[in-house]
Amino acid sequence: MALGSVIGCAGQNGSNSAIDNPASRDFTSPRGNNVRSNSGKQLLVGVVYDSGGLGDKSFNDSAHAGIIRAKKDFGIEEKSIESKSEKDFEGNLTGMADAGCDLVVAVGITQQKALEAVAPKYPNVKFAIVDAPVSAPNVRSLLFTEHEGSFLAGYLAGLTTKTNKVGFVGGMEIPLIKKFQAGYEAGVKTANPSAEVLPAKYTGNWDSQDKAKVAANLLFTSGADIVYHAAGRAGLGVISAAKEQGKYAIGVDSDQDDVEKGSVLTSMIKRVDEAVYQTVKDLNEGKFTPGNKVYDLKAGGVGLSEMRFTKDKIGKENLDKVKAITAKIIKGDIKVPSNQEELAKYEQKLTAK
Repeated sequence: MALGSVIGCAGQNGSNSAIDNPASRDFTSPRGNNVRSNSGKQLLVGVVYDSGGLGDKSFNDSAHAGIIRAKKDFGIEEKSIESKSEKDFEGNLTGMADAGCDLVVAVGITQQKALEAVAPKYPNVKFAIVDAPVSAPNVRSLLFTEHEGSFLAGYLAGLTTKTNKVGFVGGMEIPLIKKFQAGYEAGVKTANPSAEVLPAKYTGNWDSQDKAKVAANLLFTSGADIVYHAAGRAGLGVISAAKEQGKYAIGVDSDQDDVEKGSVLTSMIKRVDEAVYQTVKDLNEGKFTPGNKVYDLKAGGVGLSEMRFTKDKIGKENLDKVKAITAKIIKGDIKVPSNQEELAKYEQKLTAK
């Protein structure tokens, strides 16, 4: 796969979707462009966004971009709601099902338990959930190999760090975010064995930009010159800190390179937009299937941004190295660790070489 903006999964159609302007969002739109599904019925799609909400420039916005594209292409009607906390999830999912939605999309792993409770009660409603496996005959789980994309981010960080110290700020300290951390640390050490990955910081939520900014500043004052975040809206605080400190942040989920132009080294893009769009497309064509659907590096489901504002500083030699390591992962020559136990074994192999 060529380095740059990741494309849709193999065999999927459609162009890359930019995050739409929040001012243009329409949550009460009429029934679209008179496009009908194979059954002749116009689809009603409900979306329950995670805490952090729209405008996070991360996974919520990416999911929204997929819905906007589906509205344009298939004329679906959309209903959506932004959850304020975990206690809202079950009620919000139930409300969407009761409203007659053909498909309900739960955005975020923290909705897993709520969907496990709601989906069996509505066997005639299709559900999809981002980032969590839910086993039910009417649920599709949209999963990603975040560790593979994070490895590339870490590899680039290891190549470009000047202080030989880098950092990581996560949101919720859960296995999903540990995947980001493990892949990132493995990438750093593969590129630069002498580099130090400082102890990771976690905000404990997806919302607090202030907490993330404090965490990033602690890492920067400890010597890090690059900090990767996997913290949703909170991670915007990491980017703000990087700008103020004259250091680099690495964005996540969506292309965040232009949040602070020149202060974001790259972004690890996760094609939540493509996964949501493809799910709506499949339902529209009568091809919806339940089960896990995995979007990996080989399929273009994860990858790095185009680095529009930092490419010249990174340099062609380093970019070529990232391309080469990408090819090795896709080929299977490198198995990227996805948790701390695998990371420890991976690092042992590196030091033994």
